[in-house]
Amino acid sequence: MKIAILGKPNVGKSSLFNRLIKKREAIVSDVAGTTRDVKEKSATFGEKEAVIVDTGGLEERDDFFKKVKEKALESAKEADIILYVVDGKGKVEEEDLKTFRELQKLKKPIALVVNKIDNDKELENVWDFYRFGVEEIFPLSVVHNRNVKKLIEWIEAQLPKPLTLESDEELDLESFLETIEEEKKDKDKEINVAILGRVNVGKSSLLNALIKKERAIVSDRAGTTIDTVDESVIYKDKVITFVDTAGIRRRGRIEGIEKFALNRTQKMLERSDIALLVLDAKEGITEQDERIAGYIDKYKLATIIVINKWDIREKEYKEIVKEVRERFKFLSFAPIITLSAKTKKRVDRVFDLILKVYGNYTKRIPTSLLNKIISFAQQKHPIPSFRGKEVKIFYATQYDTKPPKISLVMNRPEALHFSYQRYLVNVLRENVDLEGTPVILTPKKRGEREEER
Repeated sequence: MKIAILGKPNVGKSSLFNRLIKKREAIVSDVAGTTRDVKEKSATFGEKEAVIVDTGGLEERDDFFKKVKEKALESAKEADIILYVVDGKGKVEEEDLKTFRELQKLKKPIALVVNKIDNDKELENVWDFYRFGVEEIFPLSVVHNRNVKKLIEWIEAQLPKPLTLESDEELDLESFLETIEEEKKDKDKEINVAILGRVNVGKSSLLNALIKKERAIVSDRAGTTIDTVDESVIYKDKVITFVDTAGIRRRGRIEGIEKFALNRTQKMLERSDIALLVLDAKEGITEQDERIAGYIDKYKLATIIVINKWDIREKEYKEIVKEVRERFKFLSFAPIITLSAKTKKRVDRVFDLILKVYGNYTKRIPTSLLNKIISFAQQKHPIPSFRGKEVKIFYATQYDTKPPKISLVMNRPEALHFSYQRYLVNVLRENVDLEGTPVILTPKKRGEREEER
């Protein structure tokens, strides 16, 4: 079931969202209009579960915020329960009354949450809110966790009872282990894809084109997306979760809540598998694009370079690709795809490319093949000596994936220059399909563990 949180800007919707899911997931600030896109997360209420939906503020100060309001009202229609939040320190506003009565026509459980009631004296303000004509009024303070428990108990009462097994249907040990194994397989089918780029390159348009619906709000206004927006789709038995991140500006231009957005983006990258680096075909590559690519390199993500707005480009394909390869030499392994999120041209090709790149990102190279390639590379170009002494790789073994991580067991690991490591990676790529993924080589002595390095 879904529970939608609605209300005007700055009444505490995102704070309530965080309180219900028990995480600081949504960005909270005193700036009106911080939440713009819809955000969904699961929450538990006793033994029951529901999806909590945080929405943008209901206001119509301009065309952009009209879109935000429309998106919030759509969420209310899709939800099973509605929580309408108002500011208990202020007076009842006619616009709130009008919207609330429209929501009541949906014939769904709806509660009026009178927030910011920080003490007993302020409870006197609540009487005025009975004008909404609803019994389910919850005066509380989300920030101070005051009386929130009563709201949670009400929500739990609205949710259906969870399905339980009868005593004669209880799982035996074998069935339990099978369930655990299935959960492992399901986890292997999940791919987290971050959509990265500077402001206004079309990240939100690309997300909408990929999932084939208007999930993220699209506007010509720079910095439209503040919080991360995620949506999952199933493609060829894989669950691909796309995350549209906030557009990253130059550090000197990052202001206010955008600092929170940048921190949230970086945390999201820690959990991602693949980065779609979105570039603007019309404006070309900027220094900021290179800085953003640096984040991808930092977190060692598999990468696909997406050149968007191909329908309005001003240069030819070869010229643009040449520039991309020259500016992003450290992402030379990343495939390039040109598309138009606006016209949807070639957008569908992204899915197969994601599956291919993810397969390489999670690839395990057989030890025999790995050692054969490393031995061949050493014979072709021996490792330069170090202070007059021979440097030799005894054997190689892959110890992890996401991305492929390979130990090189050597006599003098400190003597392996980064340029020779780059050469080894290039030889590996010539013999094994590793398109789209970085490869990490770890020189070490015999008996030395990876965590000791």
